[in-house]
Parts: sequence; structure tokens; C-alpha cells
Amino acid sequence: MIVRIMGEGQMRLADSHLSELNRLDDELLAEMENGDGPGFRRTLQSLLGRVRELGAPVPDDSLTPSDLILPSPDATLEEVRELLSDDGLIPG
Repeated sequence: MIVRIMGEGQMRLADSHLSELNRLDDELLAEMENGDGPGFRRTLQSLLGRVRELGAPVPDDSLTPSDLILPSPDATLEEVRELLSDDGLIPG
């Protein structure tokens, strides 16, 4: 799967990592629902960090569509709320 981190680029990840990313997405959603700003920031950084660790960069000149789009590392809780659908950032 191809994951785009807004403002950074795309990463190619094996589908086998989806369950771990979904777990972090669920935590992020719970923190957003509870208005937990510090928890939100921590989990967002963990989610983006795992994508960077597990993925391989897609060349900038590649025209590959993204399967998932994640917010930039400096996105606010309010900005991410606008990006979310009922399923969260990562479709389950």
C-alpha cells in the first residue's frame, strides 16, 4: 500500500502492517474524541514514525496514487478532525 504523509511524500508499506497502523489510528481517534491534545500529539507522532520506519520512500517523480493520506507532523487536533471520516485515517 502507498501512504502519503502530507508535506513529506509517499511511502510504500506491506499490507501486513495495516493492523498495527489501525491500532494507532484507533488510539488517535479516542484521544481526539476525548480532546486529549498531548495524547493526540504523541500518537500522531508514533503513527507517522511507524510509517517512516516500516515504509520505503516512493520516488518523487512517481505518479502513484496514495491508498492512505496522513496529516503532517505539525497538524493540529482541529485540522485532523477535518480530515477524518467515520472510519478514521486508516480504513479498516
